[in-house]
Amino acid sequence: MARIYTKAGDAGRTGYLGKGRLAKDHPRIAALGSLDELNAALGMVLADPDLSSSIASPLRRIQNTLFDAGASVASADAERGKLLLDAETGWLEGLIDRTELELEPLDRFILPGGSRSGAALHWARTVSRRAERDLVHAFGRDEKRTYLLRYVNRLSDALFVLARHANRLDGVAETPWESAEPPRAKSTPTVSRKKAEATGEPKSRRGSKKSGG
Repeated sequence: MARIYTKAGDAGRTGYLGKGRLAKDHPRIAALGSLDELNAALGMVLADPDLSSSIASPLRRIQNTLFDAGASVASADAERGKLLLDAETGWLEGLIDRTELELEPLDRFILPGGSRSGAALHWARTVSRRAERDLVHAFGRDEKRTYLLRYVNRLSDALFVLARHANRLDGVAETPWESAEPPRAKSTPTVSRKKAEATGEPKSRRGSKKSGG
């Protein structure tokens, strides 16, 4: 096996699946790094020995798919992996739909956290969102690579649902968001508006002087 270090990138440039080399801060390389970090985040979730197979199994599939997504990012062929990632996007949608059937509907925002696995999945979701932003930066104007954006966008949604699923399995209640800002007082109708409402004046005529009509 070849040595892990090659020294070829010591000057701040790296190779990719195309001609030449790119600076390591190039948007495409940044996107690859975010996908790699996302995969490592999923590895952290999978390190939990008590993780349910209903979560572990799809995460392992996602980890493999992220390598395919990385190959698509690194390739000079804009449509490399398109058929696979389109199919995996559909699979993610099915996973989301099935999992949501077991969850209580949300009527307000929730705070990231919960059990160890639930919190880790919320963190992985935020890494997925950053990967999506990096992909937009790298390929936002390339219509042939929108399949990458679709996949990572759907993946973020799937990780959110799996985080909720993990908390449910672990018996940890979700914490709703409570704004620190005091609620705004309801506005009181002006005297003229009250008078108009009391007299039953049609809305079309109210304020006609202001509108010049």
